[in-house]
Amino acid sequence: MNAPVKLDTLPEWNLADLYAGRDDPKIEADLTAAKAANDELVKLKGRFTTLRGDPLRLGEVLDHGIQLYESATNGLWAVGAYAALSATVARDDPAWAKFEADLRARSSQIAADSLFFTLELNQLEDNEIEMAFKAHPPAARWRPWMRRVRLSRPHELTADLERLLIDRAPAVANWTRLFDETLARLTAKVGRETLTLPEALNRLSDPDGARRKQAAQGLAKALEERTPILALSMNTLAFEKQVEDRWRKYPDPAASRHLANEVDADAVQALEAAVVEAYPSVSHRYYALKAKVMGRKTLDYWDRNAPLDTAAPRTYGWEEAKGMVLESFSDLAPKFADTAQTFFTHPWIDARPRTGKQSGAYSHPVTANRHPYVFMNYMGERRDVLTLAHELGHAVHQTLCAPLGTLLADTPLTLAETASIFGEGLVFERLLAGASKQERLGLLAGKIEDGLNTVVRQIAFHRFETQFHAMRQEGELAPEDISALWLEVMAESLGPAVKLNPGYEHYWAYVSHFVHAPFYVYAYAFGDLLVRGLMEKRREDPKTFAPLYEDLLAAGGTRTYVEALKPFGLNPREKAFWAAGMSQLERLVDEFDDLV
Repeated sequence: MNAPVKLDTLPEWNLADLYAGRDDPKIEADLTAAKAANDELVKLKGRFTTLRGDPLRLGEVLDHGIQLYESATNGLWAVGAYAALSATVARDDPAWAKFEADLRARSSQIAADSLFFTLELNQLEDNEIEMAFKAHPPAARWRPWMRRVRLSRPHELTADLERLLIDRAPAVANWTRLFDETLARLTAKVGRETLTLPEALNRLSDPDGARRKQAAQGLAKALEERTPILALSMNTLAFEKQVEDRWRKYPDPAASRHLANEVDADAVQALEAAVVEAYPSVSHRYYALKAKVMGRKTLDYWDRNAPLDTAAPRTYGWEEAKGMVLESFSDLAPKFADTAQTFFTHPWIDARPRTGKQSGAYSHPVTANRHPYVFMNYMGERRDVLTLAHELGHAVHQTLCAPLGTLLADTPLTLAETASIFGEGLVFERLLAGASKQERLGLLAGKIEDGLNTVVRQIAFHRFETQFHAMRQEGELAPEDISALWLEVMAESLGPAVKLNPGYEHYWAYVSHFVHAPFYVYAYAFGDLLVRGLMEKRREDPKTFAPLYEDLLAAGGTRTYVEALKPFGLNPREKAFWAAGMSQLERLVDEFDDLV
């Protein structure tokens, strides 16, 4: 049996290179500088439309205006990042909650003064902007950002209405805050123990079936007690979204997310159709095989991620995980490993689970003129090693595209998940290499389950959201209505081999993406299947692949997903592209079947 990971020795980040504390005078200085840049931008109000007949002057003013806009953005985002980073490790501290909320409100007021900017740019015609770029070439570097700004052109409101939405945004955000704080304070009574949400979720992968069941039932009870608050938060935010979508004339609730991702709705529908079509041959079949291996006819829902070996799972110390990730990144290209190494050298990772720290994991880019921070709850399991690789993939991506500046480095979610999932894949290949038959069986099971959780489960989440928002159009959904919908959609994806025992109906309540970023979840499936295509290209020609891949990441948000994948000969608009990714996952199930 492995020694348990010493949680108290895991790294915690030090945010001092952002700010020393809530009272750091640099916070006020940066907010003042951001406001000053914004005030300079406000002086240009009206110039963009009055100069439309003078391409050279328009190009010069356009370039200057976007630079001011980016400067203000950097100041506001840096302070906002500090507040968010600090609050996520102290959700039980009212002082940080107040600081984050007050800062959000103040930043919104500063940013609201430059609201006219993108509205005025969108009054220009495409040919006028292109002529300005040609007349003043330095401005042409902003072409990709301008393209993204103009995507929202058909959905913009009057300046007064846009200002109203900005002014009330902090109040709306408090519903998200209520959801977060409710989950952060959640504790589940599990036997004689009291577990936090991350600890209870982690226990669902325990090798002891009785402990899994106990944790699942304890968590179900804790969630059930909180569903009135969590359901109200979801209902309220969905209604707020409905109102805004109606005013902006979005054709459906997911449309604004597609626009932000620069993804065609047809591509997402093709992705969803390919995944749902593969439910029987991939997820249904795998869970039936897993039940067989475990000597069961069906699996209880708490057995879905159970290890096949009933012995204590293999644990990985922090240094071991670090070495594995860096070696895997180095196999791709030394630059990836060197970039990831800086996050271990500096206190830029917060990995230690503790009371008040929220669940989940992320890499926060802050701004392009700062550096990212990595957040996770490391427990020492295989999944945690892969999560570390996932978030460091994000961090490397964010670092490589930072020279573009904050506005151009900002990457749509569908491409933003590419480096993270690729990082996971590299580490898994290292885990699998040289494993014994028994170890290979366990690793394959883990890899398949990761694929199911990233692709099948996230598409199921997407289908749940789609139906939830459609039903919300008819009125508020009671917690039991949400639960019934959850059971229906999850049963479809998991298949007949997984039993959704009483209590599982409440598990929708801990999925924070539903309130933080509606329709975010399909990006995980998009990214996973896209990466499967990229990894296939790497296998074909590793040497040629590495520079092309680095170029893709360094391009940040300057290319659409279609443009980014073209050098690799991949076309994500075709259903066949997504079906090929599912076929790769099916081949893993074939391999698992052969070993069984």
